[in-house]
Amino acid sequence: MEVRTQFFTYGADEESRLVLHDGTDFGPVTLAYETYGELNEAKDNAILVFHALTGSQHVAGFNPAVPGIGDRWTDECQPGWWDGFVGSGKAIDTDRFFVVCANFFGGCYGSTGPASINPERGKPYGGDFPQISFGDIVDSQLPLFDELGIARFHAVVGSSLGGLLTMNFATRYPEKVGRIIPVACGLHSTTLTRVHNLEQILSIENDPNFCNGHYYDGPAPLRGLALARMISHKTFVSLHDMEARMTDKCEQEQDEFSWYKIKTPLESYILHQGRKLVRRFDANTYLNLISGWSNFNLLLDSGCATYDDLFEGCRDQEYLVFSISSDVCFYPEEQEAIHLELVKAGVKSEYITVESDKGHDSFLIEPELYSASIKHMLEKE
Repeated sequence: MEVRTQFFTYGADEESRLVLHDGTDFGPVTLAYETYGELNEAKDNAILVFHALTGSQHVAGFNPAVPGIGDRWTDECQPGWWDGFVGSGKAIDTDRFFVVCANFFGGCYGSTGPASINPERGKPYGGDFPQISFGDIVDSQLPLFDELGIARFHAVVGSSLGGLLTMNFATRYPEKVGRIIPVACGLHSTTLTRVHNLEQILSIENDPNFCNGHYYDGPAPLRGLALARMISHKTFVSLHDMEARMTDKCEQEQDEFSWYKIKTPLESYILHQGRKLVRRFDANTYLNLISGWSNFNLLLDSGCATYDDLFEGCRDQEYLVFSISSDVCFYPEEQEAIHLELVKAGVKSEYITVESDKGHDSFLIEPELYSASIKHMLEKE
């Protein structure tokens, strides 16, 4: 199935600009998005998907190119990142449902972000792009839903950072969605997450090519971005799976090291993961999303004092919360905490732990472990 990215722009006039969490406004905003299936006449079969950290709007099928982003749309981006979950007869069945996914505001796959041209200056926003919250990302998509004619989603689904956005949307706008499926996420950023994220932020900031985010007319901070990815990758893939992915090939990366010599497949593998990302992602976008993740807190985002207050408006919703047994990015106790707080607040919730040795990335590569439960949740009366 070949698909194409679509674009929606708003905020060119004062009244329609996006109001950010700090009270400032921003515009114009363009969102790159894709849809799958057909919206029914009642417009009640729509499912919203939020992508993960370095994901995109391209959920399923094959998309050969996205206009305006140059060679960032690599071969790795062309297959849908959740193609095993979304499609005809799959867990999210496009024969029954209309699926929507938008690249985040602040992203680098067609939505307005730091690499976009600032119309007031005629060059990329760069470091002048606002520091956004996950609430800003959610709010930026509301005009798109209005444009599509969707007042209420049948369900919202998201994994990892997408799960955080799923929870933000569901709790701040409970009237807009009935069923919620968060996978491998949490209620707030943990101490360990904030430490890991600060390391990644510092790796990009310390790259001499970063230039406070204004690097688009010169060399990009590729080493800083690669190092950030290396720091994070060890939390995405279990050590068992990391060993399984290694090869016996050990190469000296001449442009990375002068004194040290690569000696093991592990070192070669982790360097490869860092270097692979820089071909398809923007350092400023990565920095903004990592910062938003570090500051994620559902209570603060919603202005609530307690989780009972937060979930009070969610009692007409139903949740299916997934953990991954080997996850060290979002530990299973984080999802258990979501489930327990929902139940305590009188919200219907089911909690499932997926037994996998693949780590956090299980939600991308093992659809067979999730599909039956997701399909049941979406299709039951």
